[in-house]
Amino acid sequence: ELGDVEVDFRITQDGSSAAQRQILDDLVAKGEDGIAVSVDDPDNQTEYLNKVATQTLLICCDSDAPKSKRACYIGTDNEAAGEQAGQMIKDCLPNGGDIMLFVGHSDAQNAVERAGGIKKALEGSNVHIIDIRTDDTDPVRAQKNAEDTLVKYPNIACLVGLWNYNGPAILNAVRGAGKIGKVKIVCFDDEADTLAGIASGAIYGTVVQNPFEFGKESVTLMDKYLHGDKTAFGNGTIYIPTREIKQDNVAAYQAEVKKILGQ
Repeated sequence: ELGDVEVDFRITQDGSSAAQRQILDDLVAKGEDGIAVSVDDPDNQTEYLNKVATQTLLICCDSDAPKSKRACYIGTDNEAAGEQAGQMIKDCLPNGGDIMLFVGHSDAQNAVERAGGIKKALEGSNVHIIDIRTDDTDPVRAQKNAEDTLVKYPNIACLVGLWNYNGPAILNAVRGAGKIGKVKIVCFDDEADTLAGIASGAIYGTVVQNPFEFGKESVTLMDKYLHGDKTAFGNGTIYIPTREIKQDNVAAYQAEVKKILGQ
């Protein structure tokens, strides 16, 4: 749409901050006019990102480094997303009940904010969070955590997955235990197995982000800024709204995603 913008899209091979730094060093050396980065390790990368920000226009997309000198953050308000999930939990458990949360790392910023939003939404309800189980981003361990929870807490009412792979892992565990429909599932993101689970009624719902808009806004606003509009980033934080996907709108959402991806 912009016509005069060339986009170079890079992905780290191992998801490490060291690999990310190597890519950023390469882009800075090439003289890129602007970089949007999903930061791997905000606390330990801040000083390095500050250096990058003195050499090119730097914004954070999807994962923020709020203490850095980046010009803007474009992504999800994870606390608000957690509140959406919390409301879904209350909706599917009108009489309350015990629930368990699952995530890769409980101290990751988005995990802290999502869990905080859920707790805020559940205040005053009869829903009780037993604990939060971590899996170090290992889907196999994530499923084992859900399986162990179903055994240890036979009356558990709902399992809640905070990261994208947690939904399918929980679904596999609940299906394996023969408890589809008996144990509710609420999760985040739009993995294919998650959406299929919602369509079949096995998963109550998921909160989805809008990464398409993350990318589009990042490029569009960097272009405006570089063409002289120094107000392009507003106050430095741009939240892209999340959405609730349940059985009544999952088919329309799946069609929308396929259109975006040109499938």
